[in-house]
Amino acid sequence: MQTLRLNIMERIEVLKTYKIFIGGQFPRTESGRYYPLKLKNNMTVNVSLSSRKDFRNSVTAARSAFSGWSARAAFNRGQILYRIAEMLEGRKEQFLEELKQLGYTAVNAKKEIEQSIDRLVYYAGWCDKYQQMHSAVNPVATSHFNFSVPEPMGVVAIMADESTALLGLISVVAPCIAGGNTCIVLASENKPTCAITFAEVLATSDVPGGVVNILTGNRKELHSHFSSHMDVNAIINCNSEKDFNKTIGENASLNVKRVYTWNKNWSDEKEQGPYFITDLQEIKTTWHPIENIGISGIKY
Repeated sequence: MQTLRLNIMERIEVLKTYKIFIGGQFPRTESGRYYPLKLKNNMTVNVSLSSRKDFRNSVTAARSAFSGWSARAAFNRGQILYRIAEMLEGRKEQFLEELKQLGYTAVNAKKEIEQSIDRLVYYAGWCDKYQQMHSAVNPVATSHFNFSVPEPMGVVAIMADESTALLGLISVVAPCIAGGNTCIVLASENKPTCAITFAEVLATSDVPGGVVNILTGNRKELHSHFSSHMDVNAIINCNSEKDFNKTIGENASLNVKRVYTWNKNWSDEKEQGPYFITDLQEIKTTWHPIENIGISGIKY
């Protein structure tokens, strides 16, 4: 009787459900499919196997969010990126534990989370500065002012780095949204758990729903959908598979979307900078006539 009472009183741990992140919400995958991921502590978690429909829903959410996000003051976007860093700092211990469950050593896990926080702060600082560096007043032969200024490209599809759980994802998402774009990110297939926990940070960091959408799943299944969708303006692949890159390039040509292969060592501080922001910008040139005013005050 005593043994039975002890067994009844034992607490059952509440395990985390890893859903996807679309439009500021955490739906279950439309496909109903999952794949098992074994963690370092011999625990197995089920991770959503996102479908083409999930991606299409993400593009719709990103497109809906684009006009509001791109119209925000650059300074305000910087405040929001800094807020993401604050929230990530506050949940550092949770991320350290998740990184260790994915096979990181304690030292490497600490390094990755701290670099991720620092990278968000870095791009927060660039939000209201890159325009001045990459704008121009152009010399022309007529009586006009001629200005060139960067403007956000639109919806960006990102296939995150497979070798890192968090830093690679943040290193691409941060410059994308700092420049006023919205994005859909396919998290690392082998290390997806931190990406979904990062989505929880985004959901509580003043980031409007739809600005960042995070999916998990199989790159072989989804890369063709990422690159062929006609309402995506650019695609970033952070991996170097030649077959993937060939398919992505061919599909991207259908609507002339920009294609970038950012296969970087994201732990290197050199792999950050305003050019990651301006790669995802279009340059808008404006002509304005110069009004000449005579002595009589009449414009001519």
